[in-house]
Amino acid sequence: MISQLAVNDIIRSQREFFKTGKTKEIDFRVQQLNRLKQAVVEYKTAILEALKKDLYKPEFETYATEIGVVKEIDYALKNIKSWVKPKKAAIPLEQMPASGRIYPEPLGVVLIIGPWNYPFQLIISPLVGVIASGNCAILKPSEIAPHTSKVVADLIQKNFDSAYITVVEGGAEVSKQLLAEKFDHIFFTGGTAIGKIVMEAAAKHLTPVTLELGGKSPCIVDTDINIEHTAKRITWGKFINAGQTCIAPDYLLVNTKIKSELLSNIKKCILEFYGDAAKSADYARVINSKHFSRLGEFLKDGKVIIGGETHPDECYIAPTVIDDISLEMPVMQEEIFGPILPVIEYSDLTEAIAIINEKPKPLALYLFSRNKDIQQQVLQATSSGGVCINDTVMQVGVSTLPFGGVGDSGIGKYHGKASFDTFTHYKSVLNRSLNVDFKWRYAPYLGKLDLLKRIIG
Repeated sequence: MISQLAVNDIIRSQREFFKTGKTKEIDFRVQQLNRLKQAVVEYKTAILEALKKDLYKPEFETYATEIGVVKEIDYALKNIKSWVKPKKAAIPLEQMPASGRIYPEPLGVVLIIGPWNYPFQLIISPLVGVIASGNCAILKPSEIAPHTSKVVADLIQKNFDSAYITVVEGGAEVSKQLLAEKFDHIFFTGGTAIGKIVMEAAAKHLTPVTLELGGKSPCIVDTDINIEHTAKRITWGKFINAGQTCIAPDYLLVNTKIKSELLSNIKKCILEFYGDAAKSADYARVINSKHFSRLGEFLKDGKVIIGGETHPDECYIAPTVIDDISLEMPVMQEEIFGPILPVIEYSDLTEAIAIINEKPKPLALYLFSRNKDIQQQVLQATSSGGVCINDTVMQVGVSTLPFGGVGDSGIGKYHGKASFDTFTHYKSVLNRSLNVDFKWRYAPYLGKLDLLKRIIG
């Protein structure tokens, strides 16, 4: 385990590097983004192998959800020169003659703590924003995905000066050591419970945080749908990465009139996608035995109508759908984060909305309906980090849409310009002329109050 002294030395080294002003140079930022992109391309094979070992992740899913982070780099490269330009600000008449500008400037040294479910993408994606905005970074990959952690460490070490970007590997004690130090921003992706610990540690240094958490993301299914397309999109979004996705549909709220037909189609989709999922190269595994045991308890709730098979030695849980669910059951009390999909039926949309609003605000909300009035009703009556209508999970791949939670599901946003904004301080500058100096604001104030009132309005 790394010593506290070593942690101090790393941070001190990065602060010294930041003081040189090198990271503020636009050409330097562009160069580093290109270097990161090239490194990801060169490490494709190693990334694929690591994720196969950690999560039995299919090659297609690794390309789509991990190596696909290259798209974020491309977006930053395309837009960075616009992002870094100072922006003019309007100045009120009473301040004239003067000009106002807003200057984007980097924060300094950033700590990024990554999760285990998408252990490459979810630590590299925020790094794109850190580089684009001109900061230094310390990365702490998840020790629960050890093979990917090693690949991340090797990639960064071989391509970047450690005084600029470095990786610190280890478990909870290493995270604790890092959190004891002062950073200029902390970016954390993980569960709500650990998110609270991160925020508490950051508060001691008044360090701003971005917390990308999760929650029970609901999926409402109305009657006005294409049943086949809906079933495919729900099945894919729920069972990709064996359900270990922070924005996976956590539970279904299905209109009674189409429940039977929808579930029949979901069953067909599972068979079409995976066949015998235990033997499928396209179906991932639960990360470890601890999470396997946690998920196994949920299988005791309700009635398993699809799947339910488990192989403890492989941490395998089949794509599973459970019915006869009550809101009081354990499976409805916390984020599932696995390949188990509870189903609750409703006859009136207000029932579904009430269930959602009784729970903490989720990271994502899904609605399947062609009905524009229903779409607007759900959007206006619920609160969530983001919404995707007539699909699942795909919203995370749109760089122009800021991604993040609200309430218990997170604090702050990233992706695209939002990533740049997260790691940037916008410095306001008022520049007033010395050529003219009006006396109305100076004492003595006698006879000037009426003029002030007119100015204030």
